[in-house]
Amino acid sequence: MGHANESLVTEFVFRPFSSVPMTQKLLFVLFLLLYLTIISSNASILGVVCTDRSLHSPMYFFLGSLSGLEVCYTTVVVPQMLASVWDTHTAIPVASCGAQMFFFVALGSADCFLLAVMAYDRYVAIRHPLRYTLIMTRRLCRRLVAASLFLGGLLSLELTALVFALPFCSRQINHFLCDVPPVLRLACGSTHLHQTVLFSVGVAVLAVPFLLICLSYALIVAAVLRIRSAEGRCRAFHTCSSHLMVVLLQYGCCGLVYLRPKAGTAEDEDWQIALIYTFITPLLNPLIYSLRNKDIKQALSRAVWRALASQPQ
Repeated sequence: MGHANESLVTEFVFRPFSSVPMTQKLLFVLFLLLYLTIISSNASILGVVCTDRSLHSPMYFFLGSLSGLEVCYTTVVVPQMLASVWDTHTAIPVASCGAQMFFFVALGSADCFLLAVMAYDRYVAIRHPLRYTLIMTRRLCRRLVAASLFLGGLLSLELTALVFALPFCSRQINHFLCDVPPVLRLACGSTHLHQTVLFSVGVAVLAVPFLLICLSYALIVAAVLRIRSAEGRCRAFHTCSSHLMVVLLQYGCCGLVYLRPKAGTAEDEDWQIALIYTFITPLLNPLIYSLRNKDIKQALSRAVWRALASQPQ
């Protein structure tokens, strides 16, 4: 009888944010506005990086790739989330839940790998400025982005296949997306192996790249301290500060969800932290880079003036 009940779970429903209709509508509008802001701001950076010749350098190629990842990453989560906020009875089929989990983990992992690649790029730019363009060729940059996507997809495929090989005893996900920890809580039987694999993937995606970033910045600091002029040291540190702020925000939030001991994990805490890396991180990334980068601000300004000039009088 138990196995018969397990096979009946063909779709999931998400935990409602609120049961009050007016609150649901307000949350829908808030999340929609945040989503549109994330898409427009990241798409703007991606657009100027692609079209403005002054930004055709490895650093901005990686920044444009990061913005493209943020657009895809947010789009995987938010439209389904908006549907469930608008109608709390909206269900997602198990296959669609698996697809969302795969793309969410794959793109989030690629995001983390790409941040490590960007740290290496900054190290090469500061440590070997004269050979920078010879080392960071366009071909190498493309391969590094492709490798980030490939590794993220490979790890995600393994984890998603392992999770959805399980039978499920409940259909309500205590979350707003098909993330691994809340879906695992619905599984029947032991999930000890799955938790171990999840922790291992978390280490591969978060801890290893973060250690590489720390190593890159240690070498960057050592190189900067050898610069004799105070102006040169300030310029070098300034080029790295935006990236470092994004790294701390991204890895801090994800580490709290995926690398915390499960015995001390509260479901509500995971749910709240997930809101940060679903909305706040993709929203702040373009703001951090655009407000602290003169080249990006000038390119955006030129793009706005070109758009205004092309309007019919």
